[in-house]
Amino acid sequence: MKGALRLLYPPQCVACGAPVAGEGPGQLCPACFPETRFITGAACTRCGVPLPDDGTGADDPLLTCDDCLAMARPWQRGRAAMVYAGTGRRLVLALKHGDRPDLAPALAAWLARAAAPLIDANTIVAPIPLHLRRLLKRRYNQAALISGRVARSHKSLHLPDLLLRCRHTPGQDHRGVGDRFANIAGALAVNPRRVEAVLGRPVLLVDDVMASGATMAAATDALLAAGSGPVSVAVLARAVKDD
Repeated sequence: MKGALRLLYPPQCVACGAPVAGEGPGQLCPACFPETRFITGAACTRCGVPLPDDGTGADDPLLTCDDCLAMARPWQRGRAAMVYAGTGRRLVLALKHGDRPDLAPALAAWLARAAAPLIDANTIVAPIPLHLRRLLKRRYNQAALISGRVARSHKSLHLPDLLLRCRHTPGQDHRGVGDRFANIAGALAVNPRRVEAVLGRPVLLVDDVMASGATMAAATDALLAAGSGPVSVAVLARAVKDD
């Protein structure tokens, strides 16, 4: 039966649809794999950005990037699955703007592996929310599609409505760091129906992309103000500065 299914539905590259030899979600063809920069080595423990490997190893808790040294981060730890460039960028944009929710299982599997050090059975997993206006236009929250699968893979509680968008905000693209923080200020709040559930509990925030960290900071501030436990962040892709 499995052989017959492979003949009818041969495995395809998640990025371009070309035939691949492997099975399971998240397979990449020889053309797309080199253009996908997974973050598996040394990385900032606060935001997940890749760092030059000096031999200390990826699990060194003191590894911190220049931005996180210079900028207060209200969350404790952070991870990212890949760099927001090449195939990684194309996949995120397809999920987010290309009406491709079918990509979520494969991308979530990548993030579940990257986020493993940040999550256990007591952790609440929650996505960065969309405003209703944007949700109606897009028809799904890409962060929630990913966060639900990350939670299931680690047998953690998923609360897709833990955070609410109090007001519609313009997109963060093409804004400077200061403008990004100003744009998102006061836009996120903990759902009043979830305040009791989050008291003292560790939370893992999930989103598709992190650039400045402004959205994650606003979400973390809202959670801590509501009495949550420590907050960690996990993103599918991390934007990096040009070399």
